[in-house]
Amino acid sequence: MTAAKSPRRAVAAADRTRQPTEVRRRLIVEAAVPLIAERGYASVGVRDVAAAAGVSVGTVTYHFGSVQEILSEAMVLHIERYYAELMEATRRAESGSEALGLLIDALFTEHTDRHWRMWFDYWNAGDQTTDDAFTRGQAQRYEAWHLHIRSLAERGVTDGDFTGGDLDGFTLRFVALVDGLALQRLRQAPPLTTEDARRHLHRFLRNELG
Repeated sequence: MTAAKSPRRAVAAADRTRQPTEVRRRLIVEAAVPLIAERGYASVGVRDVAAAAGVSVGTVTYHFGSVQEILSEAMVLHIERYYAELMEATRRAESGSEALGLLIDALFTEHTDRHWRMWFDYWNAGDQTTDDAFTRGQAQRYEAWHLHIRSLAERGVTDGDFTGGDLDGFTLRFVALVDGLALQRLRQAPPLTTEDARRHLHRFLRNELG
């Protein structure tokens, strides 16, 4: 004869181990990133995010004031990671010209369409918000991107790989060409392969900086 099991006591709410607020927020934002990449910013709702994060809708709304706030933070997280990896790779290059070449090749691969979809969603979201902090964040990220490109070009001039010239103008045109090629790549009107996108950028680099 076995002894009867004692009833399981409920754990008092005060004694339960809770994740810190910043950890729970991060978990929710992390779960939102692949949803945006797969469906697009406008097609993801709070229930989708809650299901992906494995939490209740109430938990999501407790930590975030709106679904836009979640999606905005998710896009920022993805963009910061993406460009941090790119910039680290170019810093390890032996010269400015090698760094720009590596950057070009990394901007268009079979895996970067997801990034470009999120990039354009991020900018479209800026047109739909009145949040000054969000708008300032966009401007700061774009400024940092411009500064990085210019620093690589300047490094190439110092190394003697490039002939120099108008580096500010080069940076502006390079970034504009990247964005334009990315948009054409996503729309496929006219069709554009990743190989052709890289080829156009390498040709532009040669023509601009020698």
